[in-house]
Amino acid sequence: MVLVTIAVDYYRTRDMPQMDLPALSGKTLDGQWADVIEQSKQAPVIVYFWATWCPACKFVTPTIDWFDGPYNVVGVSTMSGSDARVSRFMTGQDRHFSNINDPKGQRMSQWGITATPTIVIIKDGKIASTTTGVTTPMGLFARLVML
Repeated sequence: MVLVTIAVDYYRTRDMPQMDLPALSGKTLDGQWADVIEQSKQAPVIVYFWATWCPACKFVTPTIDWFDGPYNVVGVSTMSGSDARVSRFMTGQDRHFSNINDPKGQRMSQWGITATPTIVIIKDGKIASTTTGVTTPMGLFARLVML
């Protein structure tokens, strides 16, 4: 099972940049400025590419929200509508992590993301870990501990 998961992650993330990461910064839905690359120089940042319409995201988003606080989390909601729509969705789901809306999927495309959910851990401005699909709190914690 572990080998299958690794193979699927590799296949889904093969187009992601490994060096010179594209900038990932912008105004979050709560009006704050987030710069993932700069934040990652202080502590690892969990970047969560997700969508309101994504069935697997319904299982992963609570885990991501749970990690927000002890870890830096920045969500990127892709092709999910306007800021107001995504904000209402997050409020309705009682989710509190910082989120940059990507209504046309441009950031997702720049990062070579082909599936939601995708979780990328950035440390010191570089990709330290990537996983796609459903993950458990224990699986995400293990990735963070290995850094």
